[in-house]
Amino acid sequence: MKYEWRKQDKLIYLPKAVPTVIEVPKMNYLTIDGAGNPNSTEFSKLVEALYAYSYAIKLSPKKAMEPEGYFDYTVFPLEGFWTATVPPKVGEAIDKDTLIYQLMIRQPEFVTEQVVDEFKELVAKKVPLEQLMKVKFMEIDEGKNLQMLHIGSYDSEAASFKKMEEHCIANDWIPSRTKHKEIYLSDPRKVLPEKQKTVLRFQIRD
Repeated sequence: MKYEWRKQDKLIYLPKAVPTVIEVPKMNYLTIDGAGNPNSTEFSKLVEALYAYSYAIKLSPKKAMEPEGYFDYTVFPLEGFWTATVPPKVGEAIDKDTLIYQLMIRQPEFVTEQVVDEFKELVAKKVPLEQLMKVKFMEIDEGKNLQMLHIGSYDSEAASFKKMEEHCIANDWIPSRTKHKEIYLSDPRKVLPEKQKTVLRFQIRD
């Protein structure tokens, strides 16, 4: 049976538009680091590198390169950890040129660092070596987080983060103010900004 993240992982990827606590388990990712404005050409190239790797592994049976333990699945959505050299105040928009990010796409359990290495030569046919060498395999354990679904443009996320901060204050939780995660459920090339859906998430502790 095909693994569908929208069905099997609803709690992780499809929260409601209200702040909700979630314990995020350790998962496998392909990651790539960058800095600066996400509207830049460089950002697009980094995203392309992640998708090239992810689809190469997903379609591996067609290339007779099927990894041990392979099962059919839907490629997971793009995600990213974000921070900034000059963090904004709560509720304020951020200066995009100060952003530092780690983009990622989750991988199924059968994907290991060895599997990623085995696909490097194949992906090199589609991705420039400069971007290819930046892609890394990582296991990431996010732990206890507060998350909510944001509906609207990326520039309007500050309003949702303000709600999340207020929820933390009301429950005596200490939020991480150094970085947060975003999960992109909408393709900005196909969906109007006011209808885009993005999961917002940051770690919390008592």
